[in-house]
Amino acid sequence: MKYSNAQNARIAGVLTGLAAGDALGAGYEFNPPVAASDPVGMIGGGLGNFAPGEWTGDTSMAVVIARALVTSRGALTDAACSEMVREWAVWAESAPDVGTQTRGVLRDSQRLAHDAGREAPDVADALAAAEMVHRRAGHSGGNGCLMRTAPVALAFLDRTPAEAFEAAGRISALTHFDPEVGEACGLWTVAIRHAVLTGELDVRVGLSLLPAERADVWEKRFRVAEAGSPRDFRNNGWVVEALQGAWSAIAGTRGDGVDRPTHLRSALEAAVRGGVDTDTVAAIAGSLLGAAHGVPAIRTPGSGCSTAGRVCAPGI
Repeated sequence: MKYSNAQNARIAGVLTGLAAGDALGAGYEFNPPVAASDPVGMIGGGLGNFAPGEWTGDTSMAVVIARALVTSRGALTDAACSEMVREWAVWAESAPDVGTQTRGVLRDSQRLAHDAGREAPDVADALAAAEMVHRRAGHSGGNGCLMRTAPVALAFLDRTPAEAFEAAGRISALTHFDPEVGEACGLWTVAIRHAVLTGELDVRVGLSLLPAERADVWEKRFRVAEAGSPRDFRNNGWVVEALQGAWSAIAGTRGDGVDRPTHLRSALEAAVRGGVDTDTVAAIAGSLLGAAHGVPAIRTPGSGCSTAGRVCAPGI
């Protein structure tokens, strides 16, 4: 499928926006909300003592998905899913910022593989481990897969929204058993896909893919997000409030006459100002903002920001 120059710019903006939001939020993670009078910048630090402009595990996990889907030519095969699980397991051994739920699933999947005489876990191990973690805790609604879902939208640009939605849910289930997490990932993935193709920000575009009663639940959640601000969603380690916080940041900063770079910057700053899981909420927001506004809205200096693991956000 051929894409226009504008669409190609938006394709490039998806993962760049995710990484920019992630890096911007890294230094503020698990802090209280940032006052409107205080600046927000690429300060580094955070849980992993990240360098200014360095992304966290949110982007690292997304990159694994992107690479696996490139290898499989966009086909979400068992082999592609197994590659994701194996690479995440290796990454989690030394990463400083793995979520508790994700770390538990990857650890249990490795144990299942070893018990079966295999060196590395596969898709079946991950699915079984995700259910085990869910049963032990009684829940598994963390935000750890919504933050990484952006590459799925890119792999499914030339397929139907329903196929993109289903793929997002399948990948989310590798670490998160809760079906509500799959819904959140599906809705955000379809919104990113729509933004790349049209330039429009429409988080509701995937609601028709849900059963009517579930669509009503999410419609109410979107309205609450639009009526509030990111700081209203302090329980943003939960996938629902992480999504609400990201959409609140986007919806609350757009308006007539706001240009794309200004909106992208303002929305990412708003996501960070909400506090708590700042890198994840800003990463989620950044993926959709980059999909709608394109990589030109993310201003990058010509030198000093091209090293692996570092990005520069607009004007920061």
